[in-house]
Amino acid sequence: MNETLLIIIAALLTVLVAVFAYNMIQESRYRNKIRSQFGHSDQDALMGSQMQSVRDGRTLSHEKINADAPAMTYKPSIVGNTPTSQPEEDDDIDLNDFLDDLNDADDEAQSNQEITLSQTGLEVPTHQVGTDTNLPTPTGGLMSSLRATFNRMLNSISDDPQPELSAPVANPIDDAEVFDETQLTSNQPNILIEFDDLKRSRLPWFDSRIDYMTYVSLREAQELPVVPRLSSRYRVQMIGCTMDGLFQVAEPIPGVQYQAFAIGMQAINRNGLASERDLAMFGQQVQHFADSMDGEAKLDDIHNFLSIAEPLDELCARVDQIIAIHLVSRVSILGSELRNSLEKLGFQLLQDGAFGYLDQNGEVKFTAVTLDGSLFTPQLLASQPYKGFSMLFDITRVPHGDQHFEEYMDLAVSLSQTLHLELVDDQIQEVSTEWLKNIRSFVLDKQMEMIDARIPPGSELAQRVFS
Repeated sequence: MNETLLIIIAALLTVLVAVFAYNMIQESRYRNKIRSQFGHSDQDALMGSQMQSVRDGRTLSHEKINADAPAMTYKPSIVGNTPTSQPEEDDDIDLNDFLDDLNDADDEAQSNQEITLSQTGLEVPTHQVGTDTNLPTPTGGLMSSLRATFNRMLNSISDDPQPELSAPVANPIDDAEVFDETQLTSNQPNILIEFDDLKRSRLPWFDSRIDYMTYVSLREAQELPVVPRLSSRYRVQMIGCTMDGLFQVAEPIPGVQYQAFAIGMQAINRNGLASERDLAMFGQQVQHFADSMDGEAKLDDIHNFLSIAEPLDELCARVDQIIAIHLVSRVSILGSELRNSLEKLGFQLLQDGAFGYLDQNGEVKFTAVTLDGSLFTPQLLASQPYKGFSMLFDITRVPHGDQHFEEYMDLAVSLSQTLHLELVDDQIQEVSTEWLKNIRSFVLDKQMEMIDARIPPGSELAQRVFS
């Protein structure tokens, strides 16, 4: 009895060793086939590794494999020639055939085991080999495990959307062939100060209603070699932004570097409003200056500027009035006597050939000129007699207020009494009290218009505009 049991045990062990060896051979065989199919000898395809595709960036798990057709391969396209990809014959195995082989191998292993058990006289319970779906199916070692793994893989692959293999593959080189070079960004460095920041900066030198503004921002801070001559007919100011972010009048000072410039052309003066052509020429000159400094220029819109400047120019022409009272004599007066009388009241002989009455700040408030428009000079005053002179009241340059007009009249009356002169108007009519009241009201009304336009009479802005 003991010998029979030992023989049975030895036979069973022999069968198990044979089955295990057969399974190892089958596993090695199909592992090599899987490696040859997926082309990765360093990864185990049975472990579910997903390799990135260099061509389209997709992974294997996202590609649907047709079980009825061989795998499709693509040839690399040549630059400028993209033929349609054609499938090629491949000796790779089919997954369904592979699973059928696994089933056959598993059935063969089970049949061998049942035959061996029958030959030994052992009975196999029917419930262990039944086909009840509620019970687990008998396993055939590694072959069953391999079959279950590939069933799951096939199910997951079949759920993915079918890629359209016939669709032409996008060639990135074709895109490069038609790429517009103008889309490439410039390699030049950015400007140091943005134009929006320049426009928002506080620049008391300018008034955007009167000055046509342009801006120049440099790519690299540098000194100003020379102040450019940008206009010969209109006043131009150039303000520079230094390295510490402060604004000052731009001058070619050694060691002082500028990041940007604000350049304004005064478009309104007593000669009238600058034309559109004048503004365009000024903009071209600023652009040329920016190019010479390796910078960029930003110009205000000419039409928008003119739409604001034109009404202001009309107002300036309306208020730009000079009141004149003439002091005349029936007989000639010596120039030296005239000069002494004026200087005693505070008048000074100016370089422009007129006598000026200065205020506390040294600004000319009233002026005295010759009747014929000639100049007062020291030589003529010392040797030439005069029939009289005129006292001028510039509405735009005299500060607003009744006291200033009263002061003007007091000076005229004092001079007429000292030199025995008569006060007359432009029509050579003697000045009356009613005329003085009307002139006084006229002056105050015009000055109020200037105040409403934010150009106070006698201010620095008024002196710029009415120059």
